[in-house]
Amino acid sequence: MDCHREAARPALAVSCIPPYPAKPMPLAPRKDRDPLGWCLLIAFGFLALLLWRIGLPHRYYFDEIHYVPASLKLLDLIPANREHPMFGKEVIAASIHLLGDNPYAWRLPSALFGALGLFGFGRLMWHASQRRAATLAAMLLLATNFMWFVQSRIAMLDMIGAGLCMVGLWQFAAALRTGSKGSARSRLFLSGLALGLSIGAKWTSAPAVVLPGLCFLLLWVRENGIALTGGRVSGPARGISLIEAACWLGLFPLAVYWATYVPAMFYIDRPVAPLGFIEQHEFMLKLQESVRKPHPYRSVWYQWVADLRVIWYLFETVKDRQHGIVMLGNPFSMIVGLIALAWGLWTSLLHRRGDVLAFVVLYAATLGVWIHNAKPVQFYYHYLLPGAFLMGVLALALDTMWARQGRWRQGATGVFVLALGFFVLFFPILSGLPLPTDAYNYWLWLPGWR
Repeated sequence: MDCHREAARPALAVSCIPPYPAKPMPLAPRKDRDPLGWCLLIAFGFLALLLWRIGLPHRYYFDEIHYVPASLKLLDLIPANREHPMFGKEVIAASIHLLGDNPYAWRLPSALFGALGLFGFGRLMWHASQRRAATLAAMLLLATNFMWFVQSRIAMLDMIGAGLCMVGLWQFAAALRTGSKGSARSRLFLSGLALGLSIGAKWTSAPAVVLPGLCFLLLWVRENGIALTGGRVSGPARGISLIEAACWLGLFPLAVYWATYVPAMFYIDRPVAPLGFIEQHEFMLKLQESVRKPHPYRSVWYQWVADLRVIWYLFETVKDRQHGIVMLGNPFSMIVGLIALAWGLWTSLLHRRGDVLAFVVLYAATLGVWIHNAKPVQFYYHYLLPGAFLMGVLALALDTMWARQGRWRQGATGVFVLALGFFVLFFPILSGLPLPTDAYNYWLWLPGWR
């Protein structure tokens, strides 16, 4: 379904630029080939890197102490960790049930969804931009932005939700590209399914989950006004009415999300009522807002943006060798990405670059929710999705530079190589490799990194 004939659709993807009449985006005149094979190769290569030594340490580390025991209790229908949704813990529990109670089983779901999310991110970029270089650059930038790699190797809920979020956005963008009604409908079905499961893993993806429906509505109104059915044309997705889109992108994800609570309805103690949707979420919000105890790694949004406050997931000495795993953003690509963000805002508004606008909006939405969030204790890993969409903006900026000649192209290549080089430089403290005594100070450049 990712075939070349889908490129016949106007270049709008998840932007809010009307698809009819078709207006060419200000991109290079060449027509790129779909890099599907390369996308698969990058995703599988990333998965292989994730699985290497993923069983170390052999014990719980950082927030695994919350989620793995809760998943084990879920197998016996004992309630635990009730402040978070169910699906992520269900996936970890299923992995433990199939593979046994061991570190590989705990962490395998995060690795699988991390690789799947990376692939989905690449396909999202392709359908949004139709740019081969931007697609491959985006995948490699995300794979090496540190956060995506580290979070894909720990048994937490975040990567399951983030990976499914990328899949849902990819399918939505593909639905806007396809030329057939049946394909558009199947894409929207898969989008709604993935988005529903995404928030079923963790609520942090909620801002990105609601954007496809809002985008479809805006595109529809621009084309058809407030009419519920289309006229001469069918709207953003061929053959899909506004009512049907509201079902696939609104009601269906909510139904999928609530279905993930079915096991909780059979708890042996205080089961969730099948019709108790509102009461359940009031209870969960109360639990989340009740956590006010100061935490040494507590941080706020502007510290995430500037890469000022990290989290040491692990630091221990084994057989006289230090091992560390730090949740840190790539200090090069995450900062250069902010410059690209300013460019993205300018070019999306001035030159109507809908592909750039899509990633700028996704970044702003997923970060903005934390600026005005009632959760009293926040952490750097909440920047996981904004940091990913930032890499999308950076990839599009580099692609624009590569389309030029001379120093622009050389500068883009230099930025890209340095971003990947920093990942290699920091790899020992991202993957828990043994370090010489006190060598970890080599990477601790800022006070907030200690």
